[in-house]
Amino acid sequence: MNAPARLPNDTRLDKLAEVAVKVGLGLKAGQQLVMTAPIEAQALVRKITEEAYKAGASLVTTIYGDDETTLARYRHGSDAAFDTAPEWLYGGMAEAYKAGAARLAISGANPSLLAGQDPEKVARANKANSAAYMPAMQPIVNFDINWTIVSFATPAWAKAMFPDDTEEKAVEKLWDAIFAASRIDAADPVAEWARHNGELHQRKDVLNAKRFSAVRFRGPGTDLTVGLADDHEWCGGAAEAKNGQTCNANIPTEEVFTTPHKDRVEGFVRSTKPLSYQGTLIEDIAVRFEGGRIVEATASKGADVLAKVLETDEGARRLGEVALVPHSSPISRSGLLFYNTLYDENASSHIALGQAYSKCFIGGGAGLTPEELAEKGANKSLIHIDWMIGSGAVDVDGIHADGSEEPVMRKGEWV
Repeated sequence: MNAPARLPNDTRLDKLAEVAVKVGLGLKAGQQLVMTAPIEAQALVRKITEEAYKAGASLVTTIYGDDETTLARYRHGSDAAFDTAPEWLYGGMAEAYKAGAARLAISGANPSLLAGQDPEKVARANKANSAAYMPAMQPIVNFDINWTIVSFATPAWAKAMFPDDTEEKAVEKLWDAIFAASRIDAADPVAEWARHNGELHQRKDVLNAKRFSAVRFRGPGTDLTVGLADDHEWCGGAAEAKNGQTCNANIPTEEVFTTPHKDRVEGFVRSTKPLSYQGTLIEDIAVRFEGGRIVEATASKGADVLAKVLETDEGARRLGEVALVPHSSPISRSGLLFYNTLYDENASSHIALGQAYSKCFIGGGAGLTPEELAEKGANKSLIHIDWMIGSGAVDVDGIHADGSEEPVMRKGEWV
């Protein structure tokens, strides 16, 4: 049988835009959309905007970012500039979400954009930005609104992944990888996403029925027990936001995830993939937890940035998420390192430092106050940073309340 003809990029972009709006956002007629994107992503922005208006959007507003203007700050900005962030912009975004707007982010950042910059300034800028962004982040992490993230193959990102290829060839390869991971090459991507969401829902239902009190990861450089929050609930695939709209927050997604208890994490763990964080690559992370808190942390590259991240606030040294992803996921099978958390986290089981998702509680966390969430073990922080700890050499066990263990994954695969 002949292989199906490869779709031209323009047709595939159309399909990606359709998936972004219909599957990712589940956009409601009359809803506004706030979109952020790298300036290179105009072609996708325009197609998503068109799809959004076809779906009945009342207004689409796009905010563009640009790597060169970001670097200009580090090259020429005053020292005080690195403690500044656009509170007015994030405040406006928060107001839009309160008024019912949906949120869509297009990712495509250069993973090494800030690699040559002063780590102290990078840390200060990130901390100021995280604090200013908090009012706009809360409706997202609390799942008050429907939101999603998709990607665009920017030249800088493509060259980071394929340094030996010409820019044109690197971009072509990255697009192929994005389309494959996002299930765009299926005959009917929307239907394929419905099937995939069904599989993720089955997996989370099994885990929720077990009511584990903790999960334990064991592998090279890793023996980590992650206690789970009281009344936690595993989530994965499409879910209903508190505004009633069903969305897939990440395109692509392969994970089932839940909220750890911020005080019940013990042991040591080593990353299995590099972490690209705010333009800095952090490699070979190794940390040790006591009483839920990181007490030792090293990295072979980017250690100074990691140290500054952990100083962001008290919650930065504690976990806000634990996620399980099979080693045989399509992204893992591709053999590619994306230097982009949206993709790399879906190739590997992972944990996240910082803010917990309030939706990962029985009943979707509806009606729980910040104090009640904290009492159940949910972490609070200015950051939420996923990093990868799974591989084909890592086993995962579920721990019951009586201390007995049950296999969940062996060599990175579901039992």
